[in-house]
Amino acid sequence: MFSGFAPDYTNIVSAARNLTAKRLPLYEHQIDDVIMECVIGREFSALQDGSAAEKAEYVACVCEHYLKCGYDTVTFERWLSVAFPGSGALGGHRPPVIRDRADFERYPWDEVEENFFRLYGGLYSALREKLPAGMKAIGGVGCGVFECVEDLVGYESLCLLSYDEPELYADLFKRVGDVSAAVWERFLREYGDIYCVLRFGDDLGYKSNTLLPHDDIRKHIIPQYKRVIDMVHASGKPFLLHSCGNIFGIFDDLIDVAGVDAKHSNEDQIAPFTEWVERYGDRIGNFGGIDVDILCQSSEKEIGERVREILRKCDGHGGIAFGSGNSIAGYVPVENYLAMLRAVREYRGEKA
Repeated sequence: MFSGFAPDYTNIVSAARNLTAKRLPLYEHQIDDVIMECVIGREFSALQDGSAAEKAEYVACVCEHYLKCGYDTVTFERWLSVAFPGSGALGGHRPPVIRDRADFERYPWDEVEENFFRLYGGLYSALREKLPAGMKAIGGVGCGVFECVEDLVGYESLCLLSYDEPELYADLFKRVGDVSAAVWERFLREYGDIYCVLRFGDDLGYKSNTLLPHDDIRKHIIPQYKRVIDMVHASGKPFLLHSCGNIFGIFDDLIDVAGVDAKHSNEDQIAPFTEWVERYGDRIGNFGGIDVDILCQSSEKEIGERVREILRKCDGHGGIAFGSGNSIAGYVPVENYLAMLRAVREYRGEKA
């Protein structure tokens, strides 16, 4: 285990602003609780649904993991999509709750904001109390407008609506955007002080293209992103977008119109991390690094070599935060995750 580590959240702020940090920061979009439990040596996941004291203990364990592993920030967000009554067409494989205009008109939109803060306010408040000195959080309100709409309508049904009922299709993005903006405005007011970089995840693409036509994303999604990002910028913080898939076709719009400051997620089959850095390293911060498939299937030695190779190729580019290209899911071998961390910390000059 490495000793003498003192977190400094300004490192990841620098990376998000596309500046060279004093120390290369580590970053993960998500780390499964089971992985963190293995790292700190005790189970805690069930505590998040318990009493206020249990929630506080849950958050304390999460913070302990990030501190122990050499992160400058604690990744923490909860999904907005869960707060939408009847949602789950995307994440839960449930029937769509909105199928037509009548469903849209009678949907309880006004309940979503209170649902979100009722579900998760206790966890965010506990985070404020448990953050270690020198650390802040990165994250915020999880899920962008596209994933929330998908969770209400379903992806296939959404595509059909775009042809069969284009007005309803447009209204869905606008109404969900209204809800998202309201939640974010309150979130920044009540919890923005504990965050140094704000973000949401919204997977816009797949292996070879975006999930919706480029013009639809430009017309219906990017304006809703801009509403949130403008609020984040007004609070003095940078914004990080996590989006999987091949989104090169609309990425200039995400930077120039929406105002994205940094981007996370890379898959080698689409483009390795170094290609993202080469294409956009003079414009935005780039977060990510090693493909999750490599983390799962390579040896610890091979992972260390791969990490060092990527970092050599990224040398000289400003805004870099390193970690997996997606997230540390429960199926990632813990020893391989730790091998990635070890390689980065050795690169930073830390001593075991």
